[in-house]
Amino acid sequence: MKFDKWTMSLAALGVVSLASAAHAQDPALSSVGTAVAATTLSGYVDTSAHWNLGTGNGNVPGYAFNSPSKADGFNLNAVKLVLEKPLDEAEWAAGYRFDAMFGPDANLLGTSPVGGIAGSDFAIRQAYVALRMPVGNGIDWKVGVFDTVVGYESIDSVNNPNYTRSWGFTLEPTTHTGILGTYRVSDMFSVSAGVANTTGPIIGGANLGGSVFPVGTGKAHPYKAESYKTYMGSISLTAPEDWGFLSGSTLYGGVVNGFGGGPLASGTQINLFSGLTLATPVTGLRLGFAYDYLGVPEQTIAGVSVDSSWANALGTYVSFQATEKLSLHARGEYVWQDAGDGPLQASTLIGVTGTVQYDLWKNVISRLEIRWDRAVDGSRPFGGNQVPVGSIGGIPVNASTSGAPNERNAVLVAGNIIYKF
Repeated sequence: MKFDKWTMSLAALGVVSLASAAHAQDPALSSVGTAVAATTLSGYVDTSAHWNLGTGNGNVPGYAFNSPSKADGFNLNAVKLVLEKPLDEAEWAAGYRFDAMFGPDANLLGTSPVGGIAGSDFAIRQAYVALRMPVGNGIDWKVGVFDTVVGYESIDSVNNPNYTRSWGFTLEPTTHTGILGTYRVSDMFSVSAGVANTTGPIIGGANLGGSVFPVGTGKAHPYKAESYKTYMGSISLTAPEDWGFLSGSTLYGGVVNGFGGGPLASGTQINLFSGLTLATPVTGLRLGFAYDYLGVPEQTIAGVSVDSSWANALGTYVSFQATEKLSLHARGEYVWQDAGDGPLQASTLIGVTGTVQYDLWKNVISRLEIRWDRAVDGSRPFGGNQVPVGSIGGIPVNASTSGAPNERNAVLVAGNIIYKF
């Protein structure tokens, strides 16, 4: 390979090596290097400490990413690594994104099929090819595994106003395997539509496991036709800058309908969501409102009749940025469902959450949160001691079976430290 005089001079001075120069001048290697250079690495490490007031933590509130294993102790929630080449401004732009999730929350996310790598503290959170087509203002596509189109809160606690997830989030799908297109009609209005295997998070094909209602089902068949799919859509309206203090306020709505294929429902289900983020005349004060509906119609699965069930969740959010580092967040919730067949622990629940966030260190989110959940239907779904299910040499092990619940109220005091990179 020939080198120019400038490169030879730099090599003589030891500034560059001829090997690196050859690598840079090789068109094939250079294109690989350009692609790698355009890839970004980001993520976070999410930790917490839980103090469950009172005695008995065998039955904690069943909102998303909460479990008895986190109660009364220190926790690693999740480590997330993101590799991404975002779309550039080209008409036919292409890129990709890969989110790897590690830790106990990866198991609770549930993208791995039963009998696969479930329980390994690893999950593929997202993995899609991003494409743009120059139609009108441009259609952006995601092909692969991507986040759902409904919901006020994110899977990533770091992006939410509160540390713990809402009951509304618990009713929602999390991830899908399929294709999703997004079109921005204007700066105010955008729409999305997609097709996926199921509403559930499991990636890949069916894993029947000999169960009548298998959780590990990544596709609808054999309960539906092989071609049966899940359909989704959303719309978003954003207030423009000339709307004064309302600028940036967003009204959002979405629907997901298809085969459940997950822990909340094993048959056909529908999720509806509407949300509003509202700016106010008070500097730093924002309000939020969210409504979630999960409905499962009466149906027959594998010859077994399944009753209809439904659940609703209303959420109200208040956030105030008091100083550059200090912010205050509150959430109030009211949840009601089919008393006999709904997916939650009680037919009627209320929840109140207060969070103080103070970002003392660079790239670090530090939060103190108090949460109160109460069953208001007369039931006692919380509390109860964990019961050992085995022993080795007389020492109890595998204390994962919960004793009978005996409390209407559940109060959690939690500390949350997250490092973002």
